[in-house]
Amino acid sequence: MSTIAQNLQRVKADLPDGVTLVAISKFHPIEALREAYDAGQRIFGESHVQELQRKVAEMPNDVEWHFIGHLQTNKVKYIAPYVAMIHAVDTEHLLREIDKQAARCGRVIDVLLELHIAEEETKYGFSPEACREFIAGGAWRELSHVRIRGLMMMASFTDDTEQIRQEMLLARHLFDELKRDYFADEPYFDERSWGMSHDYPIAVETGATLVRVGTTIFGERQY
Repeated sequence: MSTIAQNLQRVKADLPDGVTLVAISKFHPIEALREAYDAGQRIFGESHVQELQRKVAEMPNDVEWHFIGHLQTNKVKYIAPYVAMIHAVDTEHLLREIDKQAARCGRVIDVLLELHIAEEETKYGFSPEACREFIAGGAWRELSHVRIRGLMMMASFTDDTEQIRQEMLLARHLFDELKRDYFADEPYFDERSWGMSHDYPIAVETGATLVRVGTTIFGERQY
């Protein structure tokens, strides 16, 4: 069994039922993805459009591709034909562009709204209050080619596990609030994407349904 296969096995053993692993394969060579695929992994996360396009062409057709990075509106058209989920929708403008490009492809694309909770200026996303206001405004209901599946966030990059836990819990509480107030009758609003290689065990404790793990599976990235 390859190292990648062993790493995958260890990570999956840590995940309870109901938590899905997105293997973050950005900056890793296609050979590494194939090893993970051969070990049974089918969901991969990429954050650069050109790299994703190249890998889509080289990997089997049953791979489910998630776009996990900051997405520019002018790049949406390139991934709209095949992307399964876009994790980091951080503006209404981007959501509308995804809807437009999905319509052109005759698809409905699953998306997550990105929250900016971490105390780091480099991160994108809606503040919790802005997210509430956007959902309450209801403009998203006009968009028939996107489906808001839930929320995504990145916790602060810190060794303070309690800070990480509190940030993730804030996201969980907001998810529960939005579910209760706006999506109670919508079973598709069910995804909570947080947790990476250094903090995914805490993410599981705080209700994540998707964890995005790369380095623990593939090793350090090859830029």
